[in-house]
Amino acid sequence: MPRMTMIEAIRGAMDVSMDKDDDVVVFGEDVGYFGGVFRCTQGLQQKYGRTRCFDAPISELGIVGAAIGMAAYGLKPCVEVQFADYVYPAYDQIVSEAARLRYRSNGEFTCPIVIRMPTGGGIFGGQTHSQSPEALFTHVSGLKVVVPSNPHDAKGLLIASIEDPDPVIFLEPKRLYNGPFDGHHERPVTPWSKHPLGEVPEGHFTVPLGKASIRREGTAVTILAYGTMVYVAEAAAEETGIDAEIIDLRTLLPLDLDTIVASVKKTGRCVVVHEATLTSGFGAELAALVQQHCFYHLEAPVARVTGWDTPYPHAQEWDYFPGPARLGQALRETMEA
Repeated sequence: MPRMTMIEAIRGAMDVSMDKDDDVVVFGEDVGYFGGVFRCTQGLQQKYGRTRCFDAPISELGIVGAAIGMAAYGLKPCVEVQFADYVYPAYDQIVSEAARLRYRSNGEFTCPIVIRMPTGGGIFGGQTHSQSPEALFTHVSGLKVVVPSNPHDAKGLLIASIEDPDPVIFLEPKRLYNGPFDGHHERPVTPWSKHPLGEVPEGHFTVPLGKASIRREGTAVTILAYGTMVYVAEAAAEETGIDAEIIDLRTLLPLDLDTIVASVKKTGRCVVVHEATLTSGFGAELAALVQQHCFYHLEAPVARVTGWDTPYPHAQEWDYFPGPARLGQALRETMEA
């Protein structure tokens, strides 16, 4: 089985989808001739032509608005917003139009669009290239929100998203594009070519939306993570020696609540970790759900390890980034509670 970077896997998902269905179109800023700022669309315009993979003006509102119109007409746009930090001008289109189209038309129209966005920090991108806005979308009925953590899942989840009849927000942790990252920035990165999850099947396959993956089985505490934080969780569990069960959520909406509840009922403890800011972050929803469904099984309060309530700093990036030391401390405190 070939090994791919996450960039190659994402490109492969779009290639497979475009080859299978002529209604799939790809566009965004610099995604055509240039192949995207991270090269995720490289070669697609040359293969499928300028009418199916093309550059758009620098207008996120225009990109998403055009995609919604195309979807209502019967096409299946997969559009790229160059960084998740740039999506805010398009937020009204996403919330008021894409997410509501099925409901407001009583099912007469759907909105089969995918909005791809590189997300998260760890690349010295500063406050305007490092944000994690997933909670802004999980709050909106009618959207689906996906965050892959590895090339295999990225390809399968993206194909499933493109084939889904409703709008999908597809957040790609850019710190993982070329290899897994465990939060130890001083160490060299292990490339996906040397990691088991870098193995990606050729051709068409899907990973179902709404199904989490247990990345590490354990009995002492459950760690709920997604994206880059899956590898931070693995590092923290190894360094503390705590027998943690690590769940990679993969899809935030719909959420695989059954897998979460079964794990927490087994371990009796839960720590939630994400890179986004603490207040009103998705971890708050996870903590509330665990408390609601697992209250009589909990041996300690649900803990959250997150970014701080501040714009993402450039000079102090690793003080903001919730690395294995901070997560490890939370694990020890949870075990002692």
